[in-house]
Amino acid sequence: MRKQILVAGFSLLALAGGKAYADILVGIAGPMTGQYASAGDQIRKGAEMAVADINAKGGVLGQKLQLEVGDDACDPKQAVSVANTMVNKQIVFMHGHWCSSSTIPASDVYNESQIPMATVSTNPQVTERGLKNVFRIMGRDDQQGLVAGNYLASHFKGQKIAVVDDKSAYGKGLADEIAKALAAKGIKPTLRESITAGEKDYSGLVSKLKSAGVQVLAFGGYHTEVALILRQAQQAGLKLTIMGGDTMTNSELVTAAGPASDNVLFTFAPDPRKNPAAASVVKEFRDAKIDPEGYVMYAYAAMQLFAEAAEKAKSTKYKDLEKAMREGSFETVIGKLSFDAKGDNKLPGFMVYQWKGGKYDYVKM
Repeated sequence: MRKQILVAGFSLLALAGGKAYADILVGIAGPMTGQYASAGDQIRKGAEMAVADINAKGGVLGQKLQLEVGDDACDPKQAVSVANTMVNKQIVFMHGHWCSSSTIPASDVYNESQIPMATVSTNPQVTERGLKNVFRIMGRDDQQGLVAGNYLASHFKGQKIAVVDDKSAYGKGLADEIAKALAAKGIKPTLRESITAGEKDYSGLVSKLKSAGVQVLAFGGYHTEVALILRQAQQAGLKLTIMGGDTMTNSELVTAAGPASDNVLFTFAPDPRKNPAAASVVKEFRDAKIDPEGYVMYAYAAMQLFAEAAEKAKSTKYKDLEKAMREGSFETVIGKLSFDAKGDNKLPGFMVYQWKGGKYDYVKM
């Protein structure tokens, strides 16, 4: 915890001493408030620990890092406002945003201001628009959708499958890719529906699923809606297995859905907590009473990416950083990172997980 206190105290040290302790500003942005705030909390904890560790080892190019935190609440307009604020603060690197619907418009702002960014947003359009400043450290929805669809086709043969999305860029994109993968296996969803995220009553959807005899729901969206759908399905006497995407990596799902969360499968990259090379960092988090689940280690890796790129480039200028990131290979807590011409991770991978007893782990493929 001491390291986290140091991070929060950089600006105080600067004021107290009359001399800037932090010389390089880096930013993170995501839903720090709102219904997805637990994901933002994961990002913040990961980045804070990484910045503290980097500074403890001498910083970057002999300078200390200061972390700026932006809250977009997964709202596209607020994301643009956050991006402009970060530009005005003169950050040299951004890790964010989280929701694809926020990342896409915000990335235009960073691109115009020549600020490189790492992101875990999975919608293909994040990197399909020709921007040179975007580096995706996660895979894409057209990759995880294929894994999810193929798993459903092989493990739930003969069962009725519905595909539902929450109308978001991330949710619809993922659901469409799962439906496409199922179609390639000759499977037509029994239902293809959309819901509105943020609502509290999904009994109408549950009734449709029950009437159609659906046993499996492939869902494109976030864990908050999945928890509500599971609870309401249980109340309606519908036993439902849900296949989701990478946003299901949040223990808040278990808190909200209870034992019904054991019916949740999801796709996510290989678990960095199992990476032997990351063992000391995992221990550091756990010693600080933080479970490095979900996006914690990805935020840590994003700061490692920046630090290594800056050291290789011997610069924090945009052109130097962009060139170093595009051409280099970087050792991080989530594994080796390198990027193709679009800025996509060259070595993406998705596994299928299941929640059991409040923890998630791989399922047998």
